[in-house]
Amino acid sequence: MIIYNVTCNMHASVEPEWIPWIREHIAKVLGTGLFMDARFTRVLVEDEDGHSTFSIQYKANSKEALLKYYENHAPVLRKESVEKFGERVLSFRTELELIDEYNVRRN
Repeated sequence: MIIYNVTCNMHASVEPEWIPWIREHIAKVLGTGLFMDARFTRVLVEDEDGHSTFSIQYKANSKEALLKYYENHAPVLRKESVEKFGERVLSFRTELELIDEYNVRRN
């Protein structure tokens, strides 16, 4: 399993516009059918310069599914972000391979 992580950093003043937009964007990415689910999180760091950082993690069954996303969907979806926010939102992407998952079972 592959986790495609997108980390986004912006000035806190951009959040009210960006958060509703990214929720729609996540739906579009999931709508490609290439990911099983997504997780949207705030990175908890103390930032003295008024910036916020978020992470969106998309789970894919395989590297091939992620490559199909890159080839067939990513250019258009990334362009939408750049056109809407330009350099107000800086993003970087990381690919992670899931090795093991552990869960605590409670009675």
